[in-house]
Amino acid sequence: MAKAPRMGRVKTRLAKDIGSVAALSFYRHTLKRVVRPLARDPRWRTWLCVSPDTAVSLNRIWPDGVTCFPQGQGDLGHRMTHAMQSVPTGPVVLIGSDIPEITPPHIAEAFASLGRNDVVFGPAEDGGYWLVGQRRRPQFLNLFSGVRWSHPETMSDTLKNIPPSKCIGFLNTLADVDDGETHRAYQSRKFGRHA
Repeated sequence: MAKAPRMGRVKTRLAKDIGSVAALSFYRHTLKRVVRPLARDPRWRTWLCVSPDTAVSLNRIWPDGVTCFPQGQGDLGHRMTHAMQSVPTGPVVLIGSDIPEITPPHIAEAFASLGRNDVVFGPAEDGGYWLVGQRRRPQFLNLFSGVRWSHPETMSDTLKNIPPSKCIGFLNTLADVDDGETHRAYQSRKFGRHA
């Protein structure tokens, strides 16, 4: 899932703390840093489900090696369901393109988890998740109904949509970078110092 990198449209909470130009720069850098290695990995096919829908045709703004398709309309849950149903059959994992510490080993671990589980999550420190995936066979699960997005209970709400008979796997917790505090913490981890 990716938004077109436009000032005032991406990382708006982060922009309030570090400024619009710095937030846009962070988003552009993170988009490339996350998507390029994933797109080069031969173990899976990388797709970008983009917003706004018209940004599909703006090839120069998206990293090379990926196929883009529109997110469509509706809330985040509706758009995520659309993304999971729009790609070819087989297991699918869905990530946000703005979590800078996602690497190919994380994605490989998610697909391996789907070999043992029906659903997999990569929990985020804020109560949400940086990755969600599902087998989609023998049944596609509607995971996102009634979920409160950008909320401490996002993961909890999503888990309520999974039937008790289904097996759930969890990956390592990663941090979203949504505000000045999480941005400073990320810079500290990245550069080994306090930013």
